Amino acid sequence: MPVLIRSTHSKSLPLLRLRRAAEILLRSIGRPDAELSILLVDDAEMTRLNKLWLKRPYPTNVISFGQQGDDFPQPENNLLGDVVISIDTARCESANAGMNLEQRLEALLVHGVVHLLGEDHELGPVEAERMTRKEQALLDALYKEKTMADLCINVDHVATVRQARGATEPDPVTAAGIVEIAGADGIVVHLREDRRHIQDRDVKLLRQTIKTRLTLEMAATDEMIGIASDIKPDIVTLVPEGREELTTEGGLDVVNLEKHLDKAVTRLHDAGIPVSLFVDPEQNQIEAAKQTGADCIEIHTGLYADAPSSNIEDKEFEQVVTMARAAMALGLRVHAGHGLNYRNTARLAAVSEIQEFSIGHAIVARAVFVGMERAVREMLSLVQKGYLE
Repeated sequence: MPVLIRSTHSKSLPLLRLRRAAEILLRSIGRPDAELSILLVDDAEMTRLNKLWLKRPYPTNVISFGQQGDDFPQPENNLLGDVVISIDTARCESANAGMNLEQRLEALLVHGVVHLLGEDHELGPVEAERMTRKEQALLDALYKEKTMADLCINVDHVATVRQARGATEPDPVTAAGIVEIAGADGIVVHLREDRRHIQDRDVKLLRQTIKTRLTLEMAATDEMIGIASDIKPDIVTLVPEGREELTTEGGLDVVNLEKHLDKAVTRLHDAGIPVSLFVDPEQNQIEAAKQTGADCIEIHTGLYADAPSSNIEDKEFEQVVTMARAAMALGLRVHAGHGLNYRNTARLAAVSEIQEFSIGHAIVARAVFVGMERAVREMLSLVQKGYLE
């Protein structure tokens, strides 16, 4: 992987979030495949490195070791260099500046990367000003793309429990309110042809009440397009649908349904609704999705989530990563979902190209034991903070 990150510090740190930031920075400088190493240390180790390499007998917040220039003239060299950050110093600086540690680490990473690009603020005021401008440009790019993915919660299975008794509770609309209070970025519901869980009334009430955004999953049928055009969710995700399936079993066959989906996308766009296509992580399906005019894709993560062994999981993970990058290169926004839970989501949260996760069953199942608000907050901690112990 282009970004190698490790820590010799004793405390748990936001490694996944920092990796995501590094990947975004590499893309921003036009070097997405460059190799960047990040090392997180304590003040004692930073002091040792400063003494050894820079003749400074004290710790600093960040130092950089470049792998470009006259000493490395070979054209095939794609090593950007190493950035070392002192967690102890960064923690003190973040407390003094009134910001969280993650923000300070990102700022120091930017500072280190700009040094690797050849800038040096210690050479004089002109150089310092130029370096500051470059740092700000990279910070702007970083926060524009975001260093964390959005988390949207599917509340279908709250409705499943309700429909099992034909009663009025638990109410998915009430659940959506709790989900928003817990900090989720949006609500997802799938209005199925057989209405096995979410009902038309639920979608209408959600449209009227939620404060974040509403994603409506649906088949590309005339009935559903009409409903979406009337309700106007914030985005529609077109999915395949089979009466006998327990849940969505795979992505759309966009290659063979391209003309049909092109018409559906056009009709939804005419109604002012952005469209995502739920697809398997396959190059031809993603390219076909782009041809339909869709705004984004949601990568079907079922094979990754249900992998029976670590080797297969690794293989499926790399396939998702590769296809997420391919989709972004085509100008598509990238979402991911299906089968994700509290064990397998954190790894995908390190993939900076994935900008939104759609997760439902695992959160509703967890909520049975700990409550909906806590279940959502626990998942948010995995997706947004990306902590590794």
